[in-house]
Amino acid sequence: MRFSFVIRTAAYIALSGGIILVGLLYLLQYLDPHSLWVEILVIFLFVVAAFALVVFFLRRFLVQQFNFLFHLIDGGKLTEKELEVLSGKEDALSDIRKKMLQWSSEKATEIDQLKQMEKYRKEYLGNVSHELKTPIFNIQGYILTLLDGGLEDKTVNRLYLERTEKSINRMIHIVEDLESISRLESGGYPMEYTSFDMVPLVEEVFEMDEMTARTAKIKLEVEKKQVRVYADRKRILEVMNNLVANSIKYGKKNGMTRVFFTEKDQSWRISVADNGIGIAESDQKRIFERFYRCDKARSSEQGGTGLGLAIAKHIVEAHGQAIQVESASNKGSVFSFSLEKGK
Repeated sequence: MRFSFVIRTAAYIALSGGIILVGLLYLLQYLDPHSLWVEILVIFLFVVAAFALVVFFLRRFLVQQFNFLFHLIDGGKLTEKELEVLSGKEDALSDIRKKMLQWSSEKATEIDQLKQMEKYRKEYLGNVSHELKTPIFNIQGYILTLLDGGLEDKTVNRLYLERTEKSINRMIHIVEDLESISRLESGGYPMEYTSFDMVPLVEEVFEMDEMTARTAKIKLEVEKKQVRVYADRKRILEVMNNLVANSIKYGKKNGMTRVFFTEKDQSWRISVADNGIGIAESDQKRIFERFYRCDKARSSEQGGTGLGLAIAKHIVEAHGQAIQVESASNKGSVFSFSLEKGK
């Protein structure tokens, strides 16, 4: 309440002084004005008034100091609420209590976030180390075998050189994917927007993955309709290639990967559905993290860098959209994202 403290202090002084004054006037009828009792009452009244004034000014001083503390907490900025407190328009101590509770809650949340980021950083560095360690050790083993005499053996040298090349290519893919994510996060990968039809793009992706799908006995199907979007075609091709490749990799034999589209007011929703092994609910929250693998054993056998979905997520978010997954174990998965309509 405005000026509430000043009013309460004034009321307290007036009430206390009034009671003492009434008592003093009553006693003056029976006592000598210069008597000891009268002097004691006068001194007592003065002490009470002085105490009330000291409390009033001390409290205002403390309020100013607390608001200076607010100023430091907020990085040198005073809010409108704090300015009202400084001017005496709001109850000071009540606002201070609220402010300190809010600050305490925000700091606790910030600490939790820092702990989570530290945990993620350690896990991420461990994953990078693991992914790079495997091809490096393979290359080392192949070269040592060749140096120990395998180079002169025609049945060994070419085979080990080819395996060395595969390991080198795997390292190159990991480094390139890490570089792509880094550039996408830093905004150093500008989008080149054009208007294009999604159906021919999906068919182009199917052509790239045709041999893999045929080996896995998985049928590829796309909904035939005109779906013009406004986006970076090269980047969206990369997103679709990652999603389709994953659906084949984790699909079941004689299964299907289907791409379909849903029209909205100003956008198209693109969905990639399969009837594969699905994703457990506990893994769905982390599926777009770098190097995260639901089935680590099978993922290692199938190859890949473990960065595909992370890259897809960053590309979609760079278009101002979001990517989601709906899945259940042994029932398949549906990955969906939206793009702005094109002309």
